[in-house]
This record gives sequence, C-alpha cells and structure tokens, in this order.
Amino acid sequence: MATDSRTRILERLKAQRIELSPAPVIPVRAFDWDAAETADRFQHMLESVRAEVHRVGDDWPRSLARALKVRRARNLRYGPEGPLGAELAAGWPTDGPQLLAQTQPIETLRDDLFDATDAGFTSCLAGIAETGSLVLWPSPAEPRLLSLVPPIHCVLIETHQIMSTLHALIAAKSWADAMPTNALLISGPSKSADIEQTLAYGVHGPKSLIVLLRHSPGTAESVHESY
Repeated sequence: MATDSRTRILERLKAQRIELSPAPVIPVRAFDWDAAETADRFQHMLESVRAEVHRVGDDWPRSLARALKVRRARNLRYGPEGPLGAELAAGWPTDGPQLLAQTQPIETLRDDLFDATDAGFTSCLAGIAETGSLVLWPSPAEPRLLSLVPPIHCVLIETHQIMSTLHALIAAKSWADAMPTNALLISGPSKSADIEQTLAYGVHGPKSLIVLLRHSPGTAESVHESY
C-alpha cells in the first residue's frame, strides 16, 4: 500500500510542469581603469593594510631574497612543482635565505612548517584592485598551509592578472559555470581586533605579506625596482 501511494505521488510530481523564470542578466560590475591605474590601485590598497609591495622584473627571485634578508628570514619554503617553482629556484641567489622545497605531503612536515619555516611562497591566480586582494587557488603542489602558517607569506602576481573587481574576475573566469573548489582571498597580513577594536596582526596567520608585482609584457605600465 505504501509503495502504491509513493508511486502515485511521484507520478503526480512528474506530470506537473514547473515554469522557471530565466535568471536576470546582471551587468558585470567593473571599473574602466587602464593597466597602470589598475596596478597602482591594487598596490595602494594592499599597502593600506600593511602589505609590502615591490615592483619587480624577471629577476624577481633576487628581489625577494633581498626583502627576506631585510626581515632576517633564514629560509623560504616553496612548492617546486608549483607554477613558479622552477623559476624561483633558477633565479635564487647563492647568498639568499635557504630554499626549502615542499616535496613531501604537508601532513608529514607539520613540525618543520610550524617551528622551522620563516617564510612561505605561493603563486597567485588573480588580484582585485578595488580591495587589494590576492586570489589564491591552493593545490597539492602549493598547499593552503604554505600561505597560512609561516610568519611571512610571499606572493608573485603579474599585472595582467589584476582585475578591477571581484565580479569582473568571476565573469572573466566563468565561475558561474565552474567555480574553483578552494579559492582563497587574502587582503593584507593576518589581523584581528578585540571588542575595543584594537587591531593586532599575525593572530591566526602570517604577520607579514610580501607581494611581488611583475609587469606583464604588452601592458602600458612601466617597471621599476622598489629598492
């Protein structure tokens, strides 16, 4: 009897035709900034929340090594199989901090990561100029903990990767059709405030964020070293 009732209910539901209204077309929210202004606004917003931004060229590994030496970092952990791993290692100066290749599963190196790693390096999927945000897409080659645990997080981003707004990025990457499973937005170093709004840095993540902004060929922006 219960089976017959269930069958009748399902048949009635299948017979019903539900007319769905088409989703509204929402214009992409973006700003009409050229490449230079987009990069400048991105840098300004990052620096307003205490991120350290350096304009760099193809010798960016040397620039990063200098920035880390200023901060007395002893080492830099990176993913050699990541998008920029080979370029980082090839351009790293012999007198720079020690490079630590992240080749083993992150679970087996938790003690080293938490207790013996001064800085972590990751690539970047995109940037958002309006908010000064970095968009990361963690992977097994560059685990999430590389950007979360070390006291210093280092990132390289190309100027052509910077979009004016998050909405523009979502549209450009077609996230409505296939959104990444683990997109990560970072706006400056880790920070938190208590009930009296006293801001503290490094409470639940890196105390420092070093962003290397590399000029993309074909854009109108000029490149200069920030040293």
